[in-house]
Amino acid sequence: MPPVPPAASILASLGQATFAWDLATDAIAWSDNVAAVFPDIPEAALASGAELAALIEPQRGIRREALGQGAPVRSGEGVGYRIEYGVRAVTSAPVIWIEETGCWFAGPDGRPARAEGIVRVNNERHARDEQLLKLSRHDPLTNELNRTHLIASLAEAIEECARFRTSCAFMLIGLDHLARVNDAFGFDVADGVIAEIAKRIRARLRSGDMLGRFSGNKFGLILRNCTVDDTNVAAERFLAAVRDEVVPTKSGPVSVSVSIGAVTIPRHARSAEEAINRAQETLDAAKHRRAGSFALWKPNVERDAQRRVNIRVTDEIVTALNERRIVIGFEPVVEARSRQPAFYECLVRMEQDDGRALLAPDIVPVAERLGLIRLVDHRVLELAIAELAAAPQVQLSLNISPDTTMDPDWWTTIESLMRAHPGVGERLIVEITETVAIQDIDDVRGFVTRLKNFGSRIAIDDFGAGYTSFRNLRKLGVDIVKIDGAFVQNIVRSADDRAFVQTLIDLARRLEIKTVAEWVQDEEAAVMLREWGCDFIQGRLIGLASPDRPWSASAEKTVPAAG
Repeated sequence: MPPVPPAASILASLGQATFAWDLATDAIAWSDNVAAVFPDIPEAALASGAELAALIEPQRGIRREALGQGAPVRSGEGVGYRIEYGVRAVTSAPVIWIEETGCWFAGPDGRPARAEGIVRVNNERHARDEQLLKLSRHDPLTNELNRTHLIASLAEAIEECARFRTSCAFMLIGLDHLARVNDAFGFDVADGVIAEIAKRIRARLRSGDMLGRFSGNKFGLILRNCTVDDTNVAAERFLAAVRDEVVPTKSGPVSVSVSIGAVTIPRHARSAEEAINRAQETLDAAKHRRAGSFALWKPNVERDAQRRVNIRVTDEIVTALNERRIVIGFEPVVEARSRQPAFYECLVRMEQDDGRALLAPDIVPVAERLGLIRLVDHRVLELAIAELAAAPQVQLSLNISPDTTMDPDWWTTIESLMRAHPGVGERLIVEITETVAIQDIDDVRGFVTRLKNFGSRIAIDDFGAGYTSFRNLRKLGVDIVKIDGAFVQNIVRSADDRAFVQTLIDLARRLEIKTVAEWVQDEEAAVMLREWGCDFIQGRLIGLASPDRPWSASAEKTVPAAG
């Protein structure tokens, strides 16, 4: 067998050295290979705990603090410890990262008396740990703080402002129309644009300011010791940094702009959450007003009052849904010539505790704005199908909101209801607004086709208020056009409205599409519409919506079909 090398030789080859530290005298005895671990550091500088501590970064007392932690299981046994620290021979020299593993032993008084152990160079591991820490804190694309640490830094800044009575600002900087860059050049080019914008913003920061990537196309910026005037000046500096020069990319130069929303702290935000919400609010306002602009959050009594109303109305609508106080009223639509009921339009109502009812114009816009219209549409659908199932001679129409046309849950509901009540589909008319019909003609055509497979018909509501062409109506396979009442209500007095409505009726008749005139106010208007060939009318002249079921009082009456 080859001879076993001495322990010192093995330790030297591994970049390690041993030590024995007498804490009473503070003297440290090292193995002969100590220079392999501490190059360029004279042995005299390692001769005592105090002298070694003078070289340690960042916590000089880390070695003594490691001793005394824990207690021996039995008397005379050592207590293990492991620490890591940096050692620098002189200020200009690089830091050597050391891992120290050892045991301390207690004296008669139970306090540490001596320590023994091994030290080794740990530069690669430390660099790897530092890189992992950096990745956990920074966005990999821009090398700026990630969202988590940006928000944590914002919370610290707000706390400092409150403690030291200073002020700062929080900005959200959003790239305008980044989706267009994605579509035109690809995501890799868009990433390059984001990285370049981060560099431009970084180059214009003051010492102490902090930048982070808040989301895909937004940067968050903490401006310390920043007044309102300073915030305005800084915002213009950042806007110009992006606006004044195109961004070079591998696909060619790209022109971009940013919009900025900001809030002053702590005057208008006392928490990170409040600062973010208000900066986001002003950023949205800036983008809505004009891309490439800046807005600073200011108190707004009307906005705050509206939000309180939104909260109250949201609670009222949800409560009404849970308590089954969302009901429908039935407004008759009659044949223009015979005045016989053709179908009834289902209009949503919300019963209140005092017995009054909120009407559709009071409910639908608020529900749409607050994201509750889908729930309301589901309830109206259930009620309408139940009515159709209970009254085989009745035909009903119902309105659905734009979002509902693409709601898979709504489709699941209607399909299950149609299977549970065969035959109701043929007596259901679904009304969609003209603005929905022009948003995405192919998606809407798929929606129409699925409904027609149930035997249902499609009506375009408020026709004439938008820009749908009759060619699109044919492409969609629309059955009924409801002419916007804003053009109908004044046809007796307005030559322009008469010409417009008459033209719509004539074109629809040529395309074999039935027409309904809304908001018919008087007999003279009804006669005009009948003579022009309008198929159906509804409005004050005929009767407004009522929770009563007109068909139940005269069940023997035959209700003509609309088609």
